[in-house]
Amino acid sequence: MTKTVERPAPAARVRPVKAPPPAGDRRRRRLTDHLRAYGFLAGGLVCFALFSWYPAIRAVVIAFQKYTPGSDPEWVGTANFTRVLDDPEFGAAWRNTLTFTLLALLIGFAIPFVLALVLNELRHAKAFFRVVVYLPVMIPPVVSALLWKWFYDPGAGLANEALRFLHLPTSNWSNGADTALVSLVIVATWANMGGTVLIYLAALQSIPGELYEAAELDGASLLQRVRHVTIPQTRFVILMLMLLQIIATMQVFTEPFVITGGGPENATVTVLYLIYKYAFLYNDFGGACALSVMLLALLGAFSAVYLRLTRSGEEAVA
Repeated sequence: MTKTVERPAPAARVRPVKAPPPAGDRRRRRLTDHLRAYGFLAGGLVCFALFSWYPAIRAVVIAFQKYTPGSDPEWVGTANFTRVLDDPEFGAAWRNTLTFTLLALLIGFAIPFVLALVLNELRHAKAFFRVVVYLPVMIPPVVSALLWKWFYDPGAGLANEALRFLHLPTSNWSNGADTALVSLVIVATWANMGGTVLIYLAALQSIPGELYEAAELDGASLLQRVRHVTIPQTRFVILMLMLLQIIATMQVFTEPFVITGGGPENATVTVLYLIYKYAFLYNDFGGACALSVMLLALLGAFSAVYLRLTRSGEEAVA
């Protein structure tokens, strides 16, 4: 009979406890971390100041000067503003810009929210449809505008070909003074709604499911759940995206520049397109900067009032 010899259990290894570093080393390490962080922050601030703040300040200065590249600027006071205000295209540009912004809110603000609601309810192929919705954002804006320019061609364009196939009356689309601006709104909505849809989708997925379950138990319909649960829970995101969309659509340039060239009959001349004409067609940088300052002042005042009103509304609700 073999006798089993019990071996003693190995003694537990005791790791030596390291002494904390001296206070001087900790301070030096903390100082190094802070310097590294401030170094990264300083690099970003320098780039932002060089490519954003300096051009903005320089534009405000040039707005009060007669400036041509290669020559010494001449101080002219408010003459640039007076000349721009007397331009017949000034009123048309602001009218078209405000109309474009209003149409973009009516057409392009609700569609991304509805698409996000639909994608949020899907059970299969969610990733595929997210890619499909976001795909237009990945196309360069000029390429997208050129595709839509061909699509809107009144002769052999795909839009009119589809209408002829369905035996429906054709349209001039971007070549008609009455339909050009609406056509550009459709292009801008299609090209830019992908990012908005994903932001809405992220906001919808953060809503607790218990709220929808409680609403269903109370007999709420789909529209009632959207009205009383979805919209209140995503109100902050909706308000911020509305502000960003208004600011972006007030600066529309690519679509009228590539598709219509400001026509027909100045029906699609926007403020930014008029700024481009002053700077690069008329060689009047003072007038271009004067228009830029007007647009900056309007958007700044609107943003301040909008944020003030939304904050007051949230405080009243709270």
